[in-house]
Amino acid sequence: MISSLDGAATGADGRSGGLNNEPDHRVFAALRALCDAVVVGAGTARDEGYADLSKPLVLVTRRASVPEGLRGEEPGRVLLATTAGAEHLDEARELLGAEHVLVVGEDEVDLPRLKRELGERGLGDLLAEGGPSLLRDLLAADVVDELDLTWVPRLLAGDHPRIAVGDPVDLTMRSAHLLVSGSTLLGRWLR
Repeated sequence: MISSLDGAATGADGRSGGLNNEPDHRVFAALRALCDAVVVGAGTARDEGYADLSKPLVLVTRRASVPEGLRGEEPGRVLLATTAGAEHLDEARELLGAEHVLVVGEDEVDLPRLKRELGERGLGDLLAEGGPSLLRDLLAADVVDELDLTWVPRLLAGDHPRIAVGDPVDLTMRSAHLLVSGSTLLGRWLR
């Protein structure tokens, strides 16, 4: 995750990529290299673009909507986690293959169940890249064991989203590493 000093999780362009700098890119690349799969909300995948990812991508969506840019990917590269009552469930199964669509909940995506099912598929080391609503839901479900957060030396003000948005969640983390690169602060926090 990335944030400005005043808590903005997106730049002026409305994307987290608008905040990235070289130190964050290095950590981002290392985290992706170490994970088994990247977990992201479908809206964030649509907004940020994930077509060039070398790891399996797990899309989390209540509607089972597959972003245009991820349709036609090689089978198994995109997994979709959704609900039994999802509006676009049949279409997602047709686009991705039924074996790549995980129904993990009736009305809401059951995130602990998703984590277990991905682990059973050999995808135990997951990197959640957001967006802010998904991160909040992951925190509320208590399935986050590590938070890697970069603070870039910028002040943006305005109504930018934070790294997690939605109903309040109060979890305590402990610092494992704090690194400084130039004026960028990189932190690793554990549960």
